[in-house]
Amino acid sequence: MLKFVADWHGDISMDWRCLGRLLLLPVQMVLCVLKAAACLLVPTRLRDLRGDTVLITGGGRGIGRHLAKEFAKQGAKKVILWGRTEKCLQETASEIKQMGTECHYFICDVGNREEVYQQAKAVREKVGDVTILVNNAAVVHGKSLIDSDDDALLKSQHINTLGQFWTTKAFLPRMLELQNGHIVCINSVLALSAIPGAIDYCTSKASSFAFMESLTLGLLDCPGVNATTVLPFHTNTEMFQGMRVRFPNLFPPLKPETVARRTVEAVQKNHALLLLPWTMHLLVILKSILPQSAFEEIHRFSGSYTCMNTFKGRT
Repeated sequence: MLKFVADWHGDISMDWRCLGRLLLLPVQMVLCVLKAAACLLVPTRLRDLRGDTVLITGGGRGIGRHLAKEFAKQGAKKVILWGRTEKCLQETASEIKQMGTECHYFICDVGNREEVYQQAKAVREKVGDVTILVNNAAVVHGKSLIDSDDDALLKSQHINTLGQFWTTKAFLPRMLELQNGHIVCINSVLALSAIPGAIDYCTSKASSFAFMESLTLGLLDCPGVNATTVLPFHTNTEMFQGMRVRFPNLFPPLKPETVARRTVEAVQKNHALLLLPWTMHLLVILKSILPQSAFEEIHRFSGSYTCMNTFKGRT
């Protein structure tokens, strides 16, 4: 009898706690929205990068090169470049050193797990602890599923998705120990709205987005360690050379230096998600409320349905 009464009181107490949390949730959500709105109006304190060591995968060219230059410009203590082409890494490292920032480069294929762990160890021994990891390396095959080579499809998944598993596992534990770190993913708006002709890239980026979403939530109770996911529209680099949309003046490609500048700013402001340009928020909203047939008409109108037909980019 006593056990029944105790259990009954316990259930009542738990019900009241659940009800209290339920009533508090809308208040907390409103406060979060107001806080976010206030951050748009009032300048937030930026993270001081002078004590940070930044590692950028795919740092030899494209967005990676501009990211390296932007982090150096904003005062990063050290910049580390990872990539597969030594000539590009050397050229970028030389530019960073001319800016007065210490820079190192390592040849590393992030799709190779053992190579990542080996080079991560070399980085710690030669340069020190990494406090900002930018997962930027990516490839695109640029063909339909039927026309795609199996090895090329695997390459996209290994570099664009699994590579982030290996690099994050290599550097995150030390960030958690130091209670100082930031994981950045240069993703793509194609993770949210795929197009034909880039099925390997879209799939890998969607997986990468889920990886970052899970990681970001997992870091909520980890003081000093945060994450940022960047979802840019088509960026004017050699990776997607030849890609064409129907109205280039209405949907102009982003400049890589703009993506780099906004990414570093997002890290300094500790923003979890960055969509570029801001109009991509409308795309997400429309996709969630429109029927599939209507969204297909948007693809046809914008030219994204056939934009990869003229693709001549770098894989």
